[in-house]
Amino acid sequence: MAHIIVIGAGLGGLPTAYELRHLLPHHHQITLISDTPQFTFLPSLPWVALGLTALESIQVKLLNRLEPRGIHWVQGRVEGIDPDNRQLVVNQTPLSYDYLVVATGAELDLDTVPGLGPDHGYTQSVCNPHHARLAQQAWQQFLAQPGPLVVGAVLGASCFGPAYEFALLADYELGKWGLRDQVPITFVTPEPYAGHLGIGGMVNSAKLVTSLMAEREIEVIENAGVTAVEPGQIRLADGRSLPFAYSMLLPAFRGPQFLREVPGLTDANGFIPVLPTYSHPDYPSIYAVGVIVQLQPPEATPLPVGVPKTGQMTEAMGMAVAHNIAIALGERSAHPVAPTLEAICFADFGNTGILFLADPVLPDSATGKRRRAIALQGAWVGWAKTAFEQYFLAKMRFGAAVPWFERFALRGVGLSLVEPLANSPSPDCLPGTSC
Repeated sequence: MAHIIVIGAGLGGLPTAYELRHLLPHHHQITLISDTPQFTFLPSLPWVALGLTALESIQVKLLNRLEPRGIHWVQGRVEGIDPDNRQLVVNQTPLSYDYLVVATGAELDLDTVPGLGPDHGYTQSVCNPHHARLAQQAWQQFLAQPGPLVVGAVLGASCFGPAYEFALLADYELGKWGLRDQVPITFVTPEPYAGHLGIGGMVNSAKLVTSLMAEREIEVIENAGVTAVEPGQIRLADGRSLPFAYSMLLPAFRGPQFLREVPGLTDANGFIPVLPTYSHPDYPSIYAVGVIVQLQPPEATPLPVGVPKTGQMTEAMGMAVAHNIAIALGERSAHPVAPTLEAICFADFGNTGILFLADPVLPDSATGKRRRAIALQGAWVGWAKTAFEQYFLAKMRFGAAVPWFERFALRGVGLSLVEPLANSPSPDCLPGTSC
């Protein structure tokens, strides 16, 4: 019997635990650890911040939901990890594992910019449920006393979609309230151009985003580094100062402290390096999924930006990891797989939206090209995002990761979550097995 522990019950951890339970016989124990009692559909947090949906409507309570499905549930915070002895410390209690899946998401690196963040600074964020609630409270106060609005991201940020969504949704909502003429909006970003998204090479992306920003009279400041935030003022590296009555700035991410404390486990920012199987190069019993995975940017940019890890990318990583662990345990006779890292991002802007598709996010190493990289605009994007939100929440309630019909639908549009590894070793020579 093997004990597999999954850390994190978010977009990566919960589907991975479900898929592991689907693939593995019940004599293997699966434990899911999370410091929060519910799953949250994070892509909808901009809607929560702007008061367009209730936080509870995009959450699934996990208590009494996992144990009947054969997944042991532990609510707590991981305080330490000993990868050499395959042991965690959770709630001051040691837990041993045979395989570990790290799907924690990332910490918000708010220390990089003085005054950043809602807890000890002056800006809002939509990166976690707590911050989305605070952003919503601040938004209601802002509507009563409108003024300049500054939205964007700081140096090293990697997930730009929510910033564009927040800025353009805010414009749309302010128009509905008759307040738009009282609110000058500025979008500030370290991206080399609007619509780069940390990816680059997206056909139509820059044109569509730039056109929408101009149409809605949103000033865009590209290649900009935020150096400090003071009450009512944002300082930029070029000496400019942006006044604001409300600001939502996405921070950079870093790995959790308990990972950063282990020499050789992560890079300098706390992200976990992985092999094509998504196991750690030096600790074959450890796999990583989602934001915590180290990915190199597909192209160099004048200012540092990270690589986005969308929900679909994260789900693909989880499916690959579950498959490869099942092979390592001898429960599947197949070749290992890797996630395709195809990214789909639905960005709702009110009366329109943009679908961003990068297939895959990381271009082919030989050709430097992607199969597809497009952006499509239309009112249908918001409806599609709502439909996907409800579908994903239903999957998390009923304990499904990627049902057969979802795989079939993805193949129908030329997408897939995983693919066989080229020149893969035999199933008996995977990380964590004895060849």
